[in-house]
Amino acid sequence: MLGMALLLPTPGLAASEVREFSDPVTEQRYRDLTATLRCPKCENQAIDDSESPIAGDMRERVYLQLQDGRSDKEIIDFMVERFGDYVLYNPRLEGRTLLLWGLPVALVLLGLLLVALIVRGRRHASARELSAEERDRLDALIKRERTE
Repeated sequence: MLGMALLLPTPGLAASEVREFSDPVTEQRYRDLTATLRCPKCENQAIDDSESPIAGDMRERVYLQLQDGRSDKEIIDFMVERFGDYVLYNPRLEGRTLLLWGLPVALVLLGLLLVALIVRGRRHASARELSAEERDRLDALIKRERTE
């Protein structure tokens, strides 16, 4: 029985990576970077909680670059160059991502413009002056109501 229990996989032991840091600031930078970089293999999962081998490789590269004294921007630039823009949860504002960033704003502005036009149209429809024919018809209805 004990032999069978030892053969069962234990998920907690499989992914334990121990990293040594010289100071708590570097350790926090490591945690922040691994939480903000997306695993290219996993769907919408940060590399800090991904079990895929590529995420492990990315964590190792982040750790080594932090040990080399690189800045967060340099590390992120390296990861983007190596793995593509997909690793960023928030893509950079560049020429090719303008549509991605600008489309939501444009849609909100278009919606506000549409609402303003509808409200303005309704105000003008209810406030417009009666034509001569409509005025005559209204006067006739008012006279008929008074005579009854």
